[in-house]
Amino acid sequence: MPPNELKTQYSMSFSTGGLFYNESLLIVDGYFSTNDWTLTRKSALEKNSIQSRTESSVKRRVREICSRLELLSQQQLTLIQDGSRSEQQYLLWLAICKRHIFIQEFAVEIIREKFLRMDVLLNVQEYDAFYQKKALWHNELDQLQKSTRNKLRQVLFKILREAEIISDSCMILPALLTPELVQAITTDDPQLFRVFPISDMDIQTWLK
Repeated sequence: MPPNELKTQYSMSFSTGGLFYNESLLIVDGYFSTNDWTLTRKSALEKNSIQSRTESSVKRRVREICSRLELLSQQQLTLIQDGSRSEQQYLLWLAICKRHIFIQEFAVEIIREKFLRMDVLLNVQEYDAFYQKKALWHNELDQLQKSTRNKLRQVLFKILREAEIISDSCMILPALLTPELVQAITTDDPQLFRVFPISDMDIQTWLK
């Protein structure tokens, strides 16, 4: 059994929503008014700042969004607040990959590997094969109902489109990282570059 398959149990709580672009920007703004994630969550729930229709939906979404964003560095959060839309989308994708190791591994093992081979059409069958491979070592995947699995796949492809990792036609798009974003990732963990469709040469150049 591959040792890296046993490091942690996968969290599959991304079945709600998508990238949460607008909601995330609101919550980042709220965080910078307190610099405290506990207070940020509490305020977002009390004010329903993400404007969900039901209390249960508010709780689920705020919990998921905050659990992603709190894994980013201060430098990365600042860039979400002040950066371009593209930088914001890439950082929200990075936050998702930090939060959900299943998605991170899919990004590295499937999306980036296909990109490096210049095989840029991502299809559903490749996701399903990846899921089945991971389910061999992760009972939490094997135990999910088929409807839940289908929902997870649908949401992940939605996230990929909203983050502009793939196009509407499921073509893998080369990531165009700005110098500011490169710096924000480098000072955090250079291994995180691998969640983006970028070449080894680009990574080596940035890390010189």
